[in-house]
Amino acid sequence: MVYYDVHYPESLTAQQLDDYLADGWYRMQQMIFTTDVIVKEDRLLPVFWLRLSLEKYSPAKKSNKIIALNKEYTIECNAAVITEELEELYHLYRSSVNFELSVSIQDSLIGEATTSIYNTYCLMIRDKGKLIAAGFFDEGHNSIAGILNIYHPDYASQSLGKYLMLLKIEYALQQQKQYYYTGYLSTADTKFDYKLFVSKEATEIYNRKLRQWVPWLSIPKEKIVDWLVQDDEAGE
Repeated sequence: MVYYDVHYPESLTAQQLDDYLADGWYRMQQMIFTTDVIVKEDRLLPVFWLRLSLEKYSPAKKSNKIIALNKEYTIECNAAVITEELEELYHLYRSSVNFELSVSIQDSLIGEATTSIYNTYCLMIRDKGKLIAAGFFDEGHNSIAGILNIYHPDYASQSLGKYLMLLKIEYALQQQKQYYYTGYLSTADTKFDYKLFVSKEATEIYNRKLRQWVPWLSIPKEKIVDWLVQDDEAGE
């Protein structure tokens, strides 16, 4: 079992990012880390990394409904530049949620660094010019990794977080990527289950013991946590 392993690369190519992601690592500020557990309310929760196999993906009816719900908004996708407008939206979003977030986008993506080693893009959604949502993602050679989604609290009913995930998939498909890495899921907390909404059929979960990605629908969910137990036993 891995209790947070962190690397501090000075630079990172697109292929190197792909390799890290494929081995169950993820970006944190200007570091890259992996773990099998997180701490929440003084409990250790097992977590497992997810990705979407884009060759297996097809839009579901619920995804099409979310797209239709937001069809009147305009979308921009550019290299990420952290602006005052984005930080203001982040502040509104942060004040409306009941979980812990970094104090700013700058802190979340850059930390104490002055430049970024990641090739990061920002999707922005506007309602008649007003910025109402933004999503950040890193681009590798054959993959993208979703990093951060934020939205204006007044638009909470629009499912903008999920809409941003669908827009990232659209971008990845246009760029002929193979994978969209969505972060981790926990077998002990349903908070992260929203990452499955896009397509359970196309979702894969990482088995660190075997260093293999396994189709989400191919395994009994109660057996996933055994991967961690087996790791512990192997180390005894």
